[in-house]
Amino acid sequence: MLENNNNIIKRNYPVTGMSCASCALGVEKKLKQQRGVKSAAVNLADNSVMLEFETAETDAAFLKSALQEVGYNMLIEEEERAKEIQEEQENAHYKKLKRDTIFAWIFSIPIMIISMFFMHLSYLNFVMLALALPILLIFGRDFFINGYKSVTKGSANMDTLVALSTSIAFLFSTFNTFFPQFWIERGIEPMVYFEAATMIIAFVLLGKVLEEKAKGSTSSSIKSLMGLQPKLATIIVDRESQTVSISAIKKGDLIKVKPGEKIPVDGIIKEGNSYVDESMITGEPIAVLKKEGQKVLAGTINQKGTFNFEAVKVGGDTLLAQIIKTVKEAQGSKAPVQRIADKIASIFVPVVIGISILTLALWLIIGGADQFAKALLSAVSVLVIACPCALCLATPTALMVGIGRGAREHVLIKDATALEQLKRVNAVVLDKTGTLTEGKPVVSDWIWLEENLSQEKKEEYLNIIFSIENRSEHPLADAIVSYIKENKKYAEATIEGFTTITGIGATAKHNNNNYFVGSSKQLKESGEKALKALQNRQGKSIVLFSKNNNPLLIIGIRDKIKENSKEVVKRLHKMGIEVHMLTGDNVENAATVSEQLGIKHYKAGALPQEKEDYITHLQSSGKIVAMVGDGINDSQALSKANVSIAMGKGTDIAMDVAMITLISSNLALLPKAFDLSRRTVKLIHQNLFWAFIYNLIGIPIAAGVLYPFTGILLDPMIAAAAMAFSSVSVVLNSLRLSK
Repeated sequence: MLENNNNIIKRNYPVTGMSCASCALGVEKKLKQQRGVKSAAVNLADNSVMLEFETAETDAAFLKSALQEVGYNMLIEEEERAKEIQEEQENAHYKKLKRDTIFAWIFSIPIMIISMFFMHLSYLNFVMLALALPILLIFGRDFFINGYKSVTKGSANMDTLVALSTSIAFLFSTFNTFFPQFWIERGIEPMVYFEAATMIIAFVLLGKVLEEKAKGSTSSSIKSLMGLQPKLATIIVDRESQTVSISAIKKGDLIKVKPGEKIPVDGIIKEGNSYVDESMITGEPIAVLKKEGQKVLAGTINQKGTFNFEAVKVGGDTLLAQIIKTVKEAQGSKAPVQRIADKIASIFVPVVIGISILTLALWLIIGGADQFAKALLSAVSVLVIACPCALCLATPTALMVGIGRGAREHVLIKDATALEQLKRVNAVVLDKTGTLTEGKPVVSDWIWLEENLSQEKKEEYLNIIFSIENRSEHPLADAIVSYIKENKKYAEATIEGFTTITGIGATAKHNNNNYFVGSSKQLKESGEKALKALQNRQGKSIVLFSKNNNPLLIIGIRDKIKENSKEVVKRLHKMGIEVHMLTGDNVENAATVSEQLGIKHYKAGALPQEKEDYITHLQSSGKIVAMVGDGINDSQALSKANVSIAMGKGTDIAMDVAMITLISSNLALLPKAFDLSRRTVKLIHQNLFWAFIYNLIGIPIAAGVLYPFTGILLDPMIAAAAMAFSSVSVVLNSLRLSK
């Protein structure tokens, strides 16, 4: 995306090196400080920044250098190339993270075994030291680098806490390994805590790998949308056809579209007509007849006819391009919620450091130099007991178990944000076609209007209907042909003079009789029986079969409501959730479906932008909104909703944009998703409680608050055991959800 107006450039640049919300804030802050920069908005979802700057005062190269000064990099190459570089770097980062995690565990497990079963063999301390060094210096070095960056920027995050606690534990253990006599001479047993330092890094790395794997890919969803637009188009110049790139198409060009081709840009038909599949925009499975003077849209698919149309909107002005832009902006506006542990760490780290320093100072002030050993032990105990292993595990373990449970129940949950928000949702917006209904037109009624019609005649007429509809281009004809093939005995009839009446139906002759299959609008003078048969149409599409203008058969076609849709709506209402329905279908069909399902709020004829506007309106009225959809036409609304839910048999773009996917397209999974959300969020809160209760109780004891009264001084080993026990509590608590 590049705009250049009056020496002001607005462009999206990929940024590398960001790992958390504080990184994004740091990038924004640094860029906004530079001369000539009018605005800078970081999208952490796809690791990019939307920059607007004046070319007279600065340029992209200067801004790139400014970011490199604080440890980040901005890719200023041509957009497509920049995206390729970014993808290569992100893939390399994930592979490195995965490799570091595997090796961290390989080295950590022997250390844990030695510390548990051979702690009395002091010479094994050197073995643990040798095994711990690669973990801290190689596999876990990013924690120390990022922690240092965070401190220099005046903030603290989980990396800061990991770096601080592991380095203290490691340095203290290393000192005790080489200089055990220092403690022995003072009557204290020298303990080592290599397992604490290494296991923290191994656990946190595992959490990061799981988070990276679960993270939604914005770029893939945008690519899916872009893939809807063809790369080439056929334009008419001086009555000659020329194949050109769509980037070369200008407003006013005459474009030819053949059967099966995608329409390259938005325009108006000038010559010809055809049925066009607009399901990617409207969500409706039935193709729409397009005639001269009517609008066609980029990305929609021409079916059987050929037509020429004039380009009206090209490039970034097409409806498809606007959908792409809206999806990207909506995803960017919902930057991932800062990790709960990071929020806590920003306060927790300086508090723990302060308590540790205060502990050391108070011991020395009260007890003097003779109490240095106890002062140092107490200060170290504070830092060791504050190791964030349980804090780091609190969210990832709950998510692992919750996501696993969801997967077993066919509910795919992508991130913690979805879980957190879904618990608060009080309004659900459901797409009609493909979500509440099957999304495919099927024959629902087959009503013969002549009561005394013989079976032989019925079979004869059936063969004629099949032969006519098998030649017809109308989308409802396919439903009739499929129904006959599946449910009736039929044979091809010999017909003559087959003619399509655009928008009405088709006619043909058989044994000198005229037959018609098509619109029920032809019934105006067709008698009471036919009109009575239409009284209970309930939103169905009606097809008439007549012989010599005498109606013989009424065929009802509808998009069948899914079996469990009504029950799901009832369950949502019982859960206190308001249900809304959006559809691109007509008002009559929408009203029928909503009435049958007990849905009070609905909107018919809704295009993608109108669906998004509907979500925005609900949010502005104070609703926390979940959107459930299955098509490209739902992608804008899905992106705008607080929680986006896709049906598993829907389009790739809907599933990429969505935070949650109902894998089997069974709508009955929706209430289960709500229940799973509530239970998982509750579990995360419980885990955070258990992670902290040990610190809240243990830190004062580690500082020596009980020593003046009881003579009890918490040994760092006991502090480490308490920290380990808190981790075990968190894991065991998380496993309860899997049952």
